[in-house]
Amino acid sequence: MPKADIHPEWYSEAKVYCNGEVVMTVGSTKSEIHVDVWSGNHPYFTGTQKIIDTEGRVERFMRKYSKQEGGGSKSTKSKSTKSKKGKGKK
Repeated sequence: MPKADIHPEWYSEAKVYCNGEVVMTVGSTKSEIHVDVWSGNHPYFTGTQKIIDTEGRVERFMRKYSKQEGGGSKSTKSKSTKSKKGKGKK
């Protein structure tokens, strides 16, 4: 038997809101719960991709690694094309 007056009030029909719409009802200690992502709009369940970019991290990653797709960086190519003929004895 639980002690009296120490437990929070239980709401068996608490409403969960996402983007201002009621998406489900659950049991909770709060009467209303506001969420940004739930199973109805989560990319895993919907099959769509939504990148949440904070501070430009995705753009910085794409800029950094998109240059190296063509077989390496510029410094690697310039070293391999130099000839060694000028360094020998006459």
